Amino acid sequence: MGLIKNGRVLFNDIPKGYPEPGKTTVYDTNQTIDVENVPLDGGFLLKTLELSIDPYMRRRMRHPEKKSYSAPFAIGQPLTGHGVGVVVRSEFEGVKAGDHLYGIFEHVEYCIRKDLSGLHVIENKFKLPWSTFIGVAGMPGKTAYMAWKEYSKAKKGETVFVTSGAAGRLVIQLAKLDGLKVIASAGSDEKIQFLKELGADVAFKYKTKDTAEVLEKEGPIDIYWDNVGGATLDAALEAAAINARFIECGMIAGYNVGGQPIKNLINVISKSLSIHGFIVSRLEPKYDDEFYAVIPAKVASGEIQHREDVYDGLGKVGDVMLAVQQGLNKAKAVVHVADD
Repeated sequence: MGLIKNGRVLFNDIPKGYPEPGKTTVYDTNQTIDVENVPLDGGFLLKTLELSIDPYMRRRMRHPEKKSYSAPFAIGQPLTGHGVGVVVRSEFEGVKAGDHLYGIFEHVEYCIRKDLSGLHVIENKFKLPWSTFIGVAGMPGKTAYMAWKEYSKAKKGETVFVTSGAAGRLVIQLAKLDGLKVIASAGSDEKIQFLKELGADVAFKYKTKDTAEVLEKEGPIDIYWDNVGGATLDAALEAAAINARFIECGMIAGYNVGGQPIKNLINVISKSLSIHGFIVSRLEPKYDDEFYAVIPAKVASGEIQHREDVYDGLGKVGDVMLAVQQGLNKAKAVVHVADD
């Protein structure tokens, strides 16, 4: 095979607003690799197949001195995020050529890893597409399943409001399995139709309908799954029932504008609300085995539905990153880097 291009996506510039393809991130093709002969030095050669582009990645595009739960991207270095890849060659005990791994990947076509830090071998007994393991059977699915189990305290007949997204779409289905009424919002007619197919009792387009008015009519809400923050969170606080539970997954409305103020926090006191913020990695030790025992089987049987918005080629990462921040992706955003 000899030397081949080894493309990578580099973090190039800290954005002030939305990330700009070609400026915030740069697709670099200057590196090459000899896949058959590159020294492994006791490690293994990993070929990237699928990469997940997720809303939280915008918060990693920051100055290094700004602390957060996730490390900032380093200027001049490849982006990192959840992915799936296949082992091409291995000198590492416990990993063999042909194994498929899930975990944190550099946005590089090929890389040499010294060990399994941040990775694990996928057991794909249902022969699901590999991209499934960065979506409904990966981090977004874990986010929904684990936080719902931990914090929802769902009771049959209650009402939940879900701001959709990859995790939110699974939350809708989990809530229906628990016997709840589901109110859900999204930003396009196509997304709204899918929410209805997933079982949402009320699905509305937040760009054309007033969220507060919908919740006043269809609520009060006992549980709120929040991916948005800002005015939507304010509306949910106003529509909350006594002792409602708020599960704070994300606040994308503020990611590219420096945050958004919340006006109705007094309702936390007056309505005895519980607000649960979480990071999914902190829930994985408790729920990981259960998640993999339950969700892939339900996906394979069709009991759990999901969709993907697939973009071909590592060079599309910057464009997909922007689309996700603007809400233009049609479903779970996946960058297909290479075939198996």
